[in-house]
Amino acid sequence: MKLYQYLLLATVLCTTSACSNWIYRIDVPQGNFLEKRDVEELRVGMSKEQVIYVLGHPVVEDSFNKDTWYYVYDMKRGMRKRGEDFQKQLILSFNDNKLAKAEGDFELSEDFDTPLDQ
Repeated sequence: MKLYQYLLLATVLCTTSACSNWIYRIDVPQGNFLEKRDVEELRVGMSKEQVIYVLGHPVVEDSFNKDTWYYVYDMKRGMRKRGEDFQKQLILSFNDNKLAKAEGDFELSEDFDTPLDQ
């Protein structure tokens, strides 16, 4: 009889634990995570190879315009108490295989408009 009570208690505990309103959900990061210090190393006139060395390969290259690269980072939070979902992007434009313009959610360094050779 004692064994039956323990089995019944274990069954009830296992089934009621499934009724919890708390479900663990993981955070889902996607894309290029860029550090501020890496973005600050960008300079006008850098070659595509130099940009890849500093930031890595872009997540998206425009199919119709090979001179535009998109670095996109998207974070989907599994649980709201860990923060809100967010997205950051950096769009780089090249002219003659040299970096010409950068725009997006990152603050560029004051030296961005100064070419590397100066």
